[in-house]
Amino acid sequence: MPRAGKQSAQFPLQGNVALITGASQGIGLAIALALAQQRCHLVLTGRTLAPLEKAGRELTRTGVRVFPKTCDVRDPESVQALAASIREHFGRVDLLVNNAGISHATMPIPKLTFELWREVIDTNLNGTFLVTREILPLMRKGSAIVNNLSIAAVRVFPGMSAYSASKHGALALTNTLREEQRVNGIRVIALLPGATDTRIWETFWPEAPRAKMMKPETVAQALINVLALPENATVEELMIQPTAGPL
Repeated sequence: MPRAGKQSAQFPLQGNVALITGASQGIGLAIALALAQQRCHLVLTGRTLAPLEKAGRELTRTGVRVFPKTCDVRDPESVQALAASIREHFGRVDLLVNNAGISHATMPIPKLTFELWREVIDTNLNGTFLVTREILPLMRKGSAIVNNLSIAAVRVFPGMSAYSASKHGALALTNTLREEQRVNGIRVIALLPGATDTRIWETFWPEAPRAKMMKPETVAQALINVLALPENATVEELMIQPTAGPL
Protein backbone atom coordinates (compact mmCIF):
# COMPACT_ATOMS: atom_id res chain seq x y z
CA MET A 1 0.00 0.00 0.00
CA PRO A 2 1.14 3.58 -0.59
CA ARG A 3 2.37 5.35 2.49
CA ALA A 4 0.53 8.68 2.44
CA GLY A 5 1.34 11.13 5.20
CA LYS A 6 2.99 10.13 8.46
CA GLN A 7 2.88 6.43 9.24
CA SER A 8 3.96 4.45 12.25
CA ALA A 9 4.29 0.81 13.16
CA GLN A 10 0.88 1.09 14.80
CA PHE A 11 -0.80 2.75 11.80
CA PRO A 12 0.93 1.46 8.63
CA LEU A 13 -2.06 2.33 6.43
CA GLN A 14 -2.55 5.86 7.71
CA GLY A 15 -3.63 8.43 5.12
CA ASN A 16 -4.77 5.97 2.47
CA VAL A 17 -8.11 6.42 0.69
CA ALA A 18 -10.27 3.29 0.77
CA LEU A 19 -13.45 2.53 -1.17
CA ILE A 20 -15.67 -0.20 0.28
CA THR A 21 -18.79 -1.39 -1.55
CA GLY A 22 -21.61 -2.89 0.49
CA ALA A 23 -20.20 -0.95 3.43
CA SER A 24 -23.26 -0.38 5.62
CA GLN A 25 -23.30 -3.77 7.36
CA GLY A 26 -21.57 -7.10 7.87
CA ILE A 27 -18.02 -7.68 6.69
CA GLY A 28 -18.01 -4.45 4.67
CA LEU A 29 -18.78 -2.33 7.73
CA ALA A 30 -16.24 -4.25 9.84
CA ILE A 31 -13.54 -3.62 7.22
CA ALA A 32 -14.49 0.06 7.11
CA LEU A 33 -14.15 0.33 10.89
CA ALA A 34 -10.80 -1.49 10.88
CA LEU A 35 -9.51 0.86 8.18
CA ALA A 36 -10.80 3.90 10.05
CA GLN A 37 -8.90 2.70 13.11
CA GLN A 38 -5.85 2.61 10.82
CA ARG A 39 -6.62 6.27 10.04
CA CYS A 40 -7.61 5.65 6.43
CA HIS A 41 -10.07 8.00 4.73
CA LEU A 42 -13.17 6.17 3.54
CA VAL A 43 -15.68 6.11 0.70
CA LEU A 44 -18.70 4.02 1.73
CA THR A 45 -21.13 2.78 -0.90
CA GLY A 46 -24.40 0.88 -0.94
CA ARG A 47 -27.83 1.13 -2.50
CA THR A 48 -29.46 3.04 0.40
CA LEU A 49 -28.14 6.32 1.77
CA ALA A 50 -29.53 6.26 5.33
CA PRO A 51 -27.48 3.30 6.65
CA LEU A 52 -24.39 4.66 4.89
CA GLU A 53 -24.81 8.02 6.60
CA LYS A 54 -25.32 6.28 9.95
CA ALA A 55 -22.13 4.30 9.47
CA GLY A 56 -20.36 7.45 8.35
CA ARG A 57 -21.33 9.33 11.51
CA GLU A 58 -19.92 6.54 13.65
CA LEU A 59 -16.71 6.26 11.65
CA THR A 60 -15.96 10.00 11.59
CA ARG A 61 -15.53 9.81 15.36
CA THR A 62 -12.19 8.16 14.67
CA GLY A 63 -11.03 11.42 13.07
CA VAL A 64 -10.94 10.33 9.42
CA ARG A 65 -12.79 11.74 6.43
CA VAL A 66 -15.81 9.65 5.43
CA PHE A 67 -17.73 10.11 2.18
CA PRO A 68 -21.01 8.12 1.99
CA LYS A 69 -22.24 7.74 -1.60
CA THR A 70 -25.08 5.61 -2.93
CA CYS A 71 -24.18 3.32 -5.81
CA ASP A 72 -25.86 0.40 -7.53
CA VAL A 73 -22.91 -1.74 -8.60
CA ARG A 74 -25.10 -3.42 -11.24
CA ASP A 75 -25.60 -0.12 -13.08
CA PRO A 76 -22.69 1.18 -15.23
CA GLU A 77 -23.90 4.79 -15.03
CA SER A 78 -24.21 4.63 -11.23
CA VAL A 79 -20.67 3.25 -10.97
CA GLN A 80 -19.35 5.95 -13.31
CA ALA A 81 -20.99 8.60 -11.11
CA LEU A 82 -19.32 7.08 -8.06
CA ALA A 83 -15.89 7.23 -9.71
CA ALA A 84 -16.44 10.86 -10.71
CA SER A 85 -17.41 11.80 -7.15
CA ILE A 86 -14.33 10.10 -5.71
CA ARG A 87 -12.11 11.87 -8.24
CA GLU A 88 -13.60 15.19 -7.12
CA HIS A 89 -13.38 14.51 -3.36
CA PHE A 90 -10.10 12.60 -3.03
CA GLY A 91 -8.46 12.43 -6.45
CA ARG A 92 -7.37 8.82 -5.98
CA VAL A 93 -8.16 5.42 -4.47
CA ASP A 94 -5.43 3.49 -2.63
CA LEU A 95 -7.56 0.54 -1.56
CA LEU A 96 -10.61 -0.88 -3.31
CA VAL A 97 -12.68 -3.45 -1.43
CA ASN A 98 -15.30 -5.08 -3.66
CA ASN A 99 -17.57 -6.39 -0.93
CA ALA A 100 -21.13 -5.86 -2.23
CA GLY A 101 -22.89 -9.18 -2.62
CA ILE A 102 -26.21 -10.95 -2.29
CA SER A 103 -27.38 -14.55 -2.14
CA HIS A 104 -30.60 -16.44 -2.74
CA ALA A 105 -32.72 -18.96 -0.88
CA THR A 106 -31.39 -22.50 -1.09
CA MET A 107 -33.10 -24.27 -3.97
CA PRO A 108 -32.24 -26.71 -6.78
CA ILE A 109 -31.55 -25.38 -10.25
CA PRO A 110 -34.95 -26.39 -11.75
CA LYS A 111 -36.67 -24.12 -9.21
CA LEU A 112 -34.33 -21.15 -9.55
CA THR A 113 -35.82 -18.39 -11.69
CA PHE A 114 -33.71 -16.66 -14.30
CA GLU A 115 -34.57 -13.30 -12.74
CA LEU A 116 -33.07 -14.36 -9.41
CA TRP A 117 -30.06 -15.94 -11.13
CA ARG A 118 -29.41 -12.72 -13.05
CA GLU A 119 -29.77 -10.52 -9.95
CA VAL A 120 -27.12 -12.52 -8.08
CA ILE A 121 -24.74 -12.64 -11.06
CA ASP A 122 -25.23 -8.93 -11.78
CA THR A 123 -24.42 -7.97 -8.19
CA ASN A 124 -21.64 -10.38 -7.26
CA LEU A 125 -19.81 -10.77 -10.58
CA ASN A 126 -20.78 -7.95 -12.92
CA GLY A 127 -20.71 -5.44 -10.07
CA THR A 128 -17.16 -6.41 -9.17
CA PHE A 129 -16.14 -5.97 -12.80
CA LEU A 130 -17.87 -2.60 -13.23
CA VAL A 131 -16.49 -1.04 -10.05
CA THR A 132 -12.98 -2.32 -10.71
CA ARG A 133 -13.00 -1.07 -14.29
CA GLU A 134 -14.03 2.46 -13.28
CA ILE A 135 -11.81 2.77 -10.20
CA LEU A 136 -8.58 1.40 -11.66
CA PRO A 137 -7.73 4.73 -13.40
CA LEU A 138 -7.74 6.34 -9.92
CA MET A 139 -5.23 3.84 -8.52
CA ARG A 140 -1.45 3.99 -8.63
CA LYS A 141 1.54 1.81 -7.92
CA GLY A 142 1.38 0.35 -4.42
CA SER A 143 -2.44 0.31 -4.28
CA ALA A 144 -4.45 -2.81 -3.57
CA ILE A 145 -7.72 -4.37 -4.71
CA VAL A 146 -9.52 -6.81 -2.40
CA ASN A 147 -12.41 -8.90 -3.72
CA ASN A 148 -14.51 -10.45 -0.95
CA LEU A 149 -15.54 -13.75 -2.54
CA SER A 150 -16.37 -16.22 0.28
CA ILE A 151 -15.29 -19.82 0.57
CA ALA A 152 -18.00 -20.52 -2.05
CA ALA A 153 -15.49 -19.37 -4.67
CA VAL A 154 -13.57 -22.64 -4.28
CA ARG A 155 -16.29 -25.01 -3.06
CA VAL A 156 -19.72 -26.07 -4.28
CA PHE A 157 -22.81 -26.12 -2.07
CA PRO A 158 -26.03 -27.81 -3.31
CA GLY A 159 -28.92 -25.41 -3.73
CA MET A 160 -26.66 -22.36 -4.17
CA SER A 161 -25.98 -22.48 -7.90
CA ALA A 162 -26.23 -18.74 -8.67
CA TYR A 163 -24.23 -17.73 -5.61
CA SER A 164 -21.55 -20.35 -6.25
CA ALA A 165 -21.33 -19.51 -9.96
CA SER A 166 -20.98 -15.80 -9.20
CA LYS A 167 -18.19 -16.40 -6.69
CA HIS A 168 -16.33 -18.90 -8.89
CA GLY A 169 -16.53 -16.40 -11.75
CA ALA A 170 -15.36 -13.57 -9.50
CA LEU A 171 -12.34 -15.64 -8.45
CA ALA A 172 -11.39 -16.14 -12.11
CA LEU A 173 -11.81 -12.39 -12.63
CA THR A 174 -9.64 -11.72 -9.58
CA ASN A 175 -6.87 -14.05 -10.74
CA THR A 176 -6.87 -12.51 -14.22
CA LEU A 177 -6.81 -9.00 -12.79
CA ARG A 178 -3.86 -9.89 -10.58
CA GLU A 179 -1.77 -11.00 -13.54
CA GLU A 180 -2.71 -7.89 -15.52
CA GLN A 181 -1.84 -5.51 -12.67
CA ARG A 182 1.51 -6.98 -11.65
CA VAL A 183 3.25 -4.70 -14.13
CA ASN A 184 1.48 -1.69 -12.55
CA GLY A 185 2.46 -2.63 -9.01
CA ILE A 186 -1.15 -3.02 -7.84
CA ARG A 187 -1.79 -5.93 -5.49
CA VAL A 188 -4.95 -8.00 -6.02
CA ILE A 189 -6.20 -10.16 -3.15
CA ALA A 190 -9.00 -12.75 -3.07
CA LEU A 191 -10.63 -12.73 0.36
CA LEU A 192 -12.20 -16.15 1.05
CA PRO A 193 -13.90 -16.14 4.45
CA GLY A 194 -15.69 -19.21 5.72
CA ALA A 195 -18.92 -19.03 7.72
CA THR A 196 -19.19 -15.51 9.14
CA ASP A 197 -22.03 -14.21 11.31
CA THR A 198 -23.74 -11.75 8.95
CA ARG A 199 -27.29 -11.13 7.73
CA ILE A 200 -26.71 -13.06 4.49
CA TRP A 201 -27.52 -16.27 6.39
CA GLU A 202 -31.10 -15.05 6.74
CA THR A 203 -31.39 -15.58 2.98
CA PHE A 204 -30.18 -19.15 2.54
CA TRP A 205 -30.12 -20.72 6.04
CA PRO A 206 -32.07 -18.79 8.70
CA GLU A 207 -31.49 -21.54 11.29
CA ALA A 208 -27.71 -21.60 10.82
CA PRO A 209 -25.73 -21.97 14.09
CA ARG A 210 -24.40 -18.42 14.33
CA ALA A 211 -22.50 -19.18 17.55
CA LYS A 212 -20.11 -21.43 15.60
CA MET A 213 -19.30 -18.73 13.05
CA MET A 214 -16.57 -16.12 12.90
CA LYS A 215 -17.35 -12.50 13.60
CA PRO A 216 -16.95 -9.95 10.77
CA GLU A 217 -14.30 -8.22 12.86
CA THR A 218 -12.13 -11.36 12.68
CA VAL A 219 -12.17 -11.24 8.87
CA ALA A 220 -11.45 -7.51 8.88
CA GLN A 221 -8.45 -7.85 11.18
CA ALA A 222 -6.96 -10.65 9.06
CA LEU A 223 -7.25 -8.40 6.02
CA ILE A 224 -5.58 -5.48 7.79
CA ASN A 225 -2.65 -7.73 8.67
CA VAL A 226 -2.21 -8.62 4.98
CA LEU A 227 -2.54 -5.05 3.74
CA ALA A 228 0.13 -3.94 6.20
CA LEU A 229 2.73 -6.21 4.61
CA PRO A 230 5.63 -4.46 2.85
CA GLU A 231 4.89 -3.40 -0.73
CA ASN A 232 7.18 -6.11 -2.11
CA ALA A 233 5.09 -8.87 -0.51
CA THR A 234 1.46 -9.93 -0.73
CA VAL A 235 -1.01 -12.73 -0.07
CA GLU A 236 -2.92 -13.65 -3.21
CA GLU A 237 -5.69 -15.68 -1.55
CA LEU A 238 -6.67 -15.06 2.08
CA MET A 239 -8.79 -17.98 3.33
CA ILE A 240 -10.16 -17.67 6.86
CA GLN A 241 -12.14 -20.43 8.59
CA PRO A 242 -13.93 -20.63 11.94
CA THR A 243 -12.21 -22.84 14.50
CA ALA A 244 -15.52 -24.51 15.38
CA GLY A 245 -15.29 -26.71 12.28
CA PRO A 246 -18.09 -27.55 9.78
CA LEU A 247 -21.49 -26.09 10.59
